[in-house]
Amino acid sequence: MRRSLTMVFTAALMAAPMVASAQGAPAADEQSRSIKDGGVKVAGWKGMIDGAEAKKGLTIENAKIATEGKDIRVTTGPASTYWSDKNTGKGDYSVMAKFTEPKFQSLNDHPHPYGLVIAGNDMGTESASYLYCSAYGNGTFIVRGFGPAAFQMTRRYPAAPSVNKAAGKDQPVSQDIAMTVKGNTVSCTINGAEVWTAPKDSLVMAGRLKSTDGAWGVRSGHNTEVVVSGLMVMKP
Repeated sequence: MRRSLTMVFTAALMAAPMVASAQGAPAADEQSRSIKDGGVKVAGWKGMIDGAEAKKGLTIENAKIATEGKDIRVTTGPASTYWSDKNTGKGDYSVMAKFTEPKFQSLNDHPHPYGLVIAGNDMGTESASYLYCSAYGNGTFIVRGFGPAAFQMTRRYPAAPSVNKAAGKDQPVSQDIAMTVKGNTVSCTINGAEVWTAPKDSLVMAGRLKSTDGAWGVRSGHNTEVVVSGLMVMKP
């Protein structure tokens, strides 16, 4: 099968001088930081924070996404989702990237996730719908969406042998993540192994996704710092 490969940041860089413990839910008392010189600093990209963070008075300016050579660095702040309206998937497609946490838990007191977003519609509005698959540096992951209310596609928080674990606090850990829409199936692969899959018709319905076609990008939980490299879309 012939495939075409589209690198995400080519146009942007040309235009620009972008866990929870395995035992239970995150601690509720960790407050989101405010990142100095925050905002969206990748040309053509946009961002939004989760509604719960906005209710606390935080904005997308309290987190930061910026280019770093051919990569991007995301530093939060409130949990944030980033995308470009020019980056969309339609029909069958895969989105993939490597996420590297240079210093595990450097900005938080327990692990937080980071990963890919697909199927974004009405992004930046209260009606936004999208799906994401994110990994934690303790060997767990999560698949979750907004439609616009949050909906869970995995239990909290499943461990998977393929998800890498940091050697300890402030140690580096990387995850290769891919999300794929193919036929009637949507799946997430982490470090070469499929960790989750579901029928498309279990996702595209009232209260979940408007479509699996839509914007794609990246997402990072609150109080994290991660470098995203090789972000691309692959189409049949």
